[in-house]
Amino acid sequence: MGSLADISERAGVSIATASRVLNGSKHPVSAAMRERVLNAAAELGYAPSFAARALVTGRTPIVGVIVGDIVDPYFAHIARGVEHVAGRLGYLTMLSSAHRSTEAEIRHLRALRATQARGVIFASSGYTDDPHRQELQQAVDEARESGARVLTLAHRELDCPSVTFDSRAAAYDITDYVVSLGHRRIAFVDGPKGLFTSLERCAGYEAAMAAAGLDPLRFEGGFEYEAGYDAAQHIAAAGPLPDAIIGVNDDVAIGIVMGLRSAGIEVPERVSVAGINDTRPAAYTGLTTVSAPLYELGLTAARIVLAEKGADEPSDKVLPHQLVPRSTTRRAN
Repeated sequence: MGSLADISERAGVSIATASRVLNGSKHPVSAAMRERVLNAAAELGYAPSFAARALVTGRTPIVGVIVGDIVDPYFAHIARGVEHVAGRLGYLTMLSSAHRSTEAEIRHLRALRATQARGVIFASSGYTDDPHRQELQQAVDEARESGARVLTLAHRELDCPSVTFDSRAAAYDITDYVVSLGHRRIAFVDGPKGLFTSLERCAGYEAAMAAAGLDPLRFEGGFEYEAGYDAAQHIAAAGPLPDAIIGVNDDVAIGIVMGLRSAGIEVPERVSVAGINDTRPAAYTGLTTVSAPLYELGLTAARIVLAEKGADEPSDKVLPHQLVPRSTTRRAN
């Protein structure tokens, strides 16, 4: 591992300047010079002391990302975006899985505050009737007052900046696309009850159906593959079959595809299927979906929480989504 002197020599700067960059000093350094120092440090495998940086800046070089489920591809895409920015700036990305529990989110946030983390990113949606909402808001306020930047990536009742995409519009657009293929009996497999994301996506589906003069057909589900599979089995057994089924996310939609096929129902020949998010499994399985800007959410969030101290408080941002037609949908006969 290279020393501070090695880094300063390779970057063509003084040892003092290299130290300021690597330890996050408030002393002004040009962007070009900072980039040279960080590149030299990466090439030489240099790792600055967390304790030393905390003494200089009052913060440790940690960005906390609190996710709903650490194995969910949705959160993996977001975390990759955060890590891309954080790693380039010499920060460690720390993932915490809250298992969609507000109480767990509060514990993780307080633990990250105790480590003097530079920023904390909430990647999960919240619940509409959450008995722990006020306690979570208090923990957020305490973290921000201590100097940490706190940001959310989904709609929830938190008083802090947000970077999101419009889940309602995404669900509207995928439903409108399925309608444009000539399908009329279109089912929707919902997400967890009371979750903002579930409600927004269901509202988008229902709005598109109403705009087309069609009746909604909703089934209870969840966010997991198994929820989609079980819903498909129920739909196949109950009959009559819908023309198309939209899953609240890609995992559910893929479960629907597999559940229908296991019941001998061909996709898309007999039933078209679509999802929302465009996670990697969606591409592998040829799933028609809406591409949510998950990686870009992570990139943008990291840039905000790691912005220079004294930068303006960020305003809320909404990133665009995009329709991605693939092989699980087809035009109605």
